[in-house]
Amino acid sequence: MSAAQATTPVRKVQLLDLKAIHQPIRDEILAEVTRVIDSQAFIMGPDVKELEKEIAAYVQAPYAYGCASGSDALFLALLAAGVGQGDSVLTTPFTFFATAGAIVRAGATPVFCDIDPVTFNICPQALAETVKRAPRIKAMIPVHLFGGAADMDPIMQVARERGIVVIEDGAQAIGAEYKGKRLMSIGDIGCISFFPSKNLGGFGDGGAVTAVEEKYAKKLAALRVHGSIKKYYHEWVGINSRLDTLQAAVLRVKLRHLDGETAGRQANAARWRELLAGTPVTMAPVPAYQTRHVYNQFVIRSTKRDALKTYLQENGVGTEIYYPLSMHEQTCFADLGYRKGDFPESERAAAESLAIPVHSALPAADMDYIAGVVKAFQG
Repeated sequence: MSAAQATTPVRKVQLLDLKAIHQPIRDEILAEVTRVIDSQAFIMGPDVKELEKEIAAYVQAPYAYGCASGSDALFLALLAAGVGQGDSVLTTPFTFFATAGAIVRAGATPVFCDIDPVTFNICPQALAETVKRAPRIKAMIPVHLFGGAADMDPIMQVARERGIVVIEDGAQAIGAEYKGKRLMSIGDIGCISFFPSKNLGGFGDGGAVTAVEEKYAKKLAALRVHGSIKKYYHEWVGINSRLDTLQAAVLRVKLRHLDGETAGRQANAARWRELLAGTPVTMAPVPAYQTRHVYNQFVIRSTKRDALKTYLQENGVGTEIYYPLSMHEQTCFADLGYRKGDFPESERAAAESLAIPVHSALPAADMDYIAGVVKAFQG
């Protein structure tokens, strides 16, 4: 029996309790789903267009288009940027697989760059040096990991100096801000995921792409429907990546409640910083430029991460490792020639980081319990 179990009854705490999040708006969602079912407008129905307008307004970008997933959003963005065979695309090795996978799907070669250990996001200084060594970079994908902005000003400066297209991977960061400006409106193209675990999550897969300039917007809108602007007439070779109307209807309801979800996450993150101060874990400070962090995840670090995760699990606490193996160490990217040790901060983050519950429906009593378990951890 663990020390925590000896003093306190074990509580079951999920990393993400979607049932608790959805319960207050369940009837509102069901009414909208029923309306779509009765309309029979399942593909590219009116709700898709309305959601696109609402997403564009929310992220303060001129254009937004729904697609089938966050992974497809990245792929569509690369296609719209003209990325293909012989091109290189710079990104971080500490990210979800889809970021690097989309680059390969587009026929290009990933070029990795290490992260800032404070934010887990791409390091601007390392990015500038990497661009000098890899002159054929056509696009770069900064990832706004865990709901916090990458340092976009120096990234955009390098990109503009060299004519590189900037694609923001905001899969985990809808509503987040950089120096008061919404993400997905800073780079050329933005990518959003509506996977159920996201702050704005649907009832299945879904995603969106945003654009600042019309030249990208026109192409993105067509690429998700086989490159067609007019039915049966194709300007580009695209893919079938439409957002279902049912998902759009659900997301429109949840978008109305997103600021409340974000506020709940922010409050819980602030409380974690109080509860876990002085414990055997570390929490990175939020840099001044992250003026609105939306906490898709709250990540702690420990040099005894695996033992801590096991201890929390034994005491009923759900956690997740985002991500246990950096992209440059993945078997499928072995041909890129990277080796262990090439990106030390990414590798250290993969060995030390652990996400704990932070969603808006998390009870204060559960947070107190988890903090007690962490404090009792001996490693």
